[in-house]
Amino acid sequence: MAESLRAPTDAPVIALAMGDPAGISPELTARMLADPAVLQAAGLIVIGDRRVLDEGARIAGVAPQIETIAPDAPLPQDLSRPVFIDLGTLDPASIPRGQISEPGGRFAAENFRYALSLAMQGHADAVSFTPFNKAAMRLHVPGYDDEISFTANFIGFKGAAKEFNVLPGLWNARVTSHVPLSGVAPLITFDAILGNLELTSQSLRDSGLETPRIAVAALNPHAGDGGNFGREEIDVIGPAVEEAKRRGIVCDGPFPSDTVFVRARRGDFDAVLTMFHDQGQIAMKLIGFEEGVTLMGGFPVPICTPAHGTAYDIAGQGKAHPGATRNALLLAARMGSAQRRRRPAPQGTLLSVRAAMAS
Repeated sequence: MAESLRAPTDAPVIALAMGDPAGISPELTARMLADPAVLQAAGLIVIGDRRVLDEGARIAGVAPQIETIAPDAPLPQDLSRPVFIDLGTLDPASIPRGQISEPGGRFAAENFRYALSLAMQGHADAVSFTPFNKAAMRLHVPGYDDEISFTANFIGFKGAAKEFNVLPGLWNARVTSHVPLSGVAPLITFDAILGNLELTSQSLRDSGLETPRIAVAALNPHAGDGGNFGREEIDVIGPAVEEAKRRGIVCDGPFPSDTVFVRARRGDFDAVLTMFHDQGQIAMKLIGFEEGVTLMGGFPVPICTPAHGTAYDIAGQGKAHPGATRNALLLAARMGSAQRRRRPAPQGTLLSVRAAMAS
């Protein structure tokens, strides 16, 4: 590998877990290991099966230059060149491409657990993963809901973690996420809105934005129309915004949700806090589906992944667009730099990581 494609020795380290092997994750992982922007932004520790990676590289038409080590081998001192931890858990010929399977879910989950363990012991400053398939994950982990609850359960996290959707120049945070629409209104509380504004502001600063500007969307049509269509804007959302301002957060609202993204897209705001999942997701995916990143914020380390799915319909065809995955790793690198300045020195070894996963 040319010296110019190595990460600086003080660059953040990202633990990158290979996702669902039946979709586009293998080729996206391979592409990132040959992407100059990514290689210069961070040191990469990739977790998966070398056979799956090699098949992904063949599909993508790239030849990553990496150092492959066993799960219980010590990490190299110099992580400026990508390191691949070969768990040796899956022969790609054993699963059908483009189909949901329990082995596929198990592969993704095991890689992700290992990446999280590396980060929790201080060996990585951020975590990323190529797309999972929730149905496959559910076959391996009964009751699987989403990556936030999976992560919290695995690392024993009791704090508040939230999902952000991120495009270049525009973030979307939300007060509620994977809940039925009928259950949203009771969850729109003063504390929930204030807490999300605080977390959003801090996450934006960690990404490199010194003074983030946040717009807050209304819950009801026309921002409640002065109480005619609901009072949440008057009784709950507005007071929470005012309290956030008193705490030094640059924010405003509530604004009607059908126009707030127009203002944000033209540059009036850096982020929009919406009240429920699709209120922001529809807008963000219309604006930039192939560039979007999902950030799991609030955990001890940032966790980033492309916002799109496993794309079973184009798996194996070499058509997967790398933009969102590249953006996820570059965001993880920026936030990992902030994490690196705060973190304690690494504790334990790779052997203890494996033991932690088995416990």
